[in-house]
Amino acid sequence: MIHDELWLDRYRTDGFFVGRQFLSPDEVTELVGHVQRYIHERIPTMPSEQVFYEDQQQPESLKQIQQMWKHDDYFHALMTEGRFRQVAEKCLDGPVVPKNLQYFNKSPGVNQPTPVHQDAFYFMLDPPLALTMWLALDEVDEENGCVRYIPGSHRQPLRSHQRTGTLGFSQGITDYPLADEREREVPLCARPGDLLVHDAMTIHRADGNRSSTRTRRALGMIYYSERAKEDTARHAKYQRQLASEMKSKGRV
Repeated sequence: MIHDELWLDRYRTDGFFVGRQFLSPDEVTELVGHVQRYIHERIPTMPSEQVFYEDQQQPESLKQIQQMWKHDDYFHALMTEGRFRQVAEKCLDGPVVPKNLQYFNKSPGVNQPTPVHQDAFYFMLDPPLALTMWLALDEVDEENGCVRYIPGSHRQPLRSHQRTGTLGFSQGITDYPLADEREREVPLCARPGDLLVHDAMTIHRADGNRSSTRTRRALGMIYYSERAKEDTARHAKYQRQLASEMKSKGRV
């Protein structure tokens, strides 16, 4: 579990926390090996709309993989059994519904930022009881695009969002920053195996990867509380529209 006994208090107060060394170096090495295996074995059999490339003609430009847990026994177990789900249940005060396991990468020199947003806008839940986990697979700092959070923003209402041109993050907050929000941002640098967890309402963003040599790989896990009700029809419509747009631009 998380080594710091104060992690749950931090999550409730700030809307996020970081669990240092959630996975050991050996566990990270094993996990990265399974990610590489998945890329070679599973991607060719997956629906194209679940795999995003900066340039579809360049396999090395792989940006995101969606729903990994639905296509592979190892990642299904990672998502549904053990420590990750236990942390989600603690944070959300009860049983959870696993929703997505994603792979993210910002390749060296891909200086496209992740727009500031709240995950709840994508999730379409009532009430918005959900969280996202972000497990670092590389050293992540301000040069290659660490995640930046605004403490306490999970207690604010859902902000207005609009479409962006960012691959994999189609919506961003329209009126950011307000007041001192930029000054209040907390950059969370991470080492491989560190786990970042944030509430679905927490405002966050990330810069692009300004490094010329370093990747910025991570796994993301999304869990909903069983008490949250999803607008499934609206969410499915959004996903169809997004997939159509991505295909038209040659990104999937």
